[in-house]
Amino acid sequence: MHRNMTAEHRANNERPAPSWLRLAPAGLKAWWSGRHDGAPPSSDTDTGARPSSSTGRRTGQAGHELLEASVPAALWRMRATVRDEPGSLAALCTRLAGLGVDIVSLQTHPLADGVVDEFLLRAPAALTGSELSTQVEQAGGWDVWTERGDAHDLVDAPTRAVALATRTALDPAELPLALRQLLGRCTIRQVPGAQVRPHGPSGDGATGTTGIDEECATVMRLRAPDGGAITVERAHLPFTPAEFARARALVELDDRLGPRIPQSEDLLALPGAGRITIRRAGPRDLEATKALHERCSPETLRQRYHGPVADADRYLRHLLSPNFGRTLVVETGRGHVVGLGHLMWDGDETEVALLVEDSWQRRGLGGELLYRLVRMAAEAGSEAVYAVTQASNTGMLAAMRGLDLPLEYQVEEGTLVITARVEPVRPDLSRHAGTSD
Repeated sequence: MHRNMTAEHRANNERPAPSWLRLAPAGLKAWWSGRHDGAPPSSDTDTGARPSSSTGRRTGQAGHELLEASVPAALWRMRATVRDEPGSLAALCTRLAGLGVDIVSLQTHPLADGVVDEFLLRAPAALTGSELSTQVEQAGGWDVWTERGDAHDLVDAPTRAVALATRTALDPAELPLALRQLLGRCTIRQVPGAQVRPHGPSGDGATGTTGIDEECATVMRLRAPDGGAITVERAHLPFTPAEFARARALVELDDRLGPRIPQSEDLLALPGAGRITIRRAGPRDLEATKALHERCSPETLRQRYHGPVADADRYLRHLLSPNFGRTLVVETGRGHVVGLGHLMWDGDETEVALLVEDSWQRRGLGGELLYRLVRMAAEAGSEAVYAVTQASNTGMLAAMRGLDLPLEYQVEEGTLVITARVEPVRPDLSRHAGTSD
């Protein structure tokens, strides 16, 4: 395929009408014309993506059917590398049309030695991923990757990028989640700035270098807003320069906006606790949370931090940073912080942790904090959260059981790890909620 295009075309991943189109089959001409005629989308495709359906649909001009309406269909995401020369994409599209596959959307990722074409396909339900890969390879593609799609994939890339940028602008804790949605299933780890070295061995997440790893293209490194390093790893699917540029733009947006915490407070009246406020916390709460530590007993601090009590304060700056998760505090009418709840992104998993001042325990504060943290995790797309505790920590055990969610228990190196599946979380925020500011 002829790929000479303007910089504007490349920036928008759009392709001009190619010369090979005159020689292409009628079905392929209809597809190209339908995608590039400049007409506004129909009423049921306001995002530019075609509607999801469990059955096939007609495409192109009258008389040209890529998928009969009576044939059950399935969505597939596919990537394939093709040669950057005339006819390469045409051969691939012709092969797909012969299989009755409808191309719903197409993006391009230019490389030094070819082009990665990323498709969203609607294919006959009987067609398997391996069969699809084999046909694409026979048409001249290589490094073919396929995965079943769903309705979320029907949102076009620009709309998705704007939505993720908005989420990140409103809340810096959304950055890791936005990166995961932008790049697909991946593991994201962040290293604080103090632990970053200017250079490091390949695969070392603490190195200060940025970009796609030269030896392992499934690893990407970005410079975090706080001077730390963000490492993104994705199994089997190499990152492209276009994906790195998108991820870097999202991180740079977060950096330009600076420190910020969403302002939200809930005033509650809990039995035995009186009227309290639960709100998001950030670095500005460092001194108040240190004071909480001073009022807590050594046993309470040990159960929370699983280490020397003297080291408890040094964890706070990290925990209060929105770049590593979300923190809720319980505040009395006098302004004293008497409870802390942490939701921490841990690669593919999410950890929850609680700390309640001794004199305020057994009043329902821990259960209220935990419920809200699990709600946040569910809204962020987590399927499970886990808590690291000890069998003697009856308060944490009671709080986890109070969620009324499926629990799994596992003992690791003398500690108890409790995992809760969060999908069935109820839609109501709190049974005790009062006024909200």
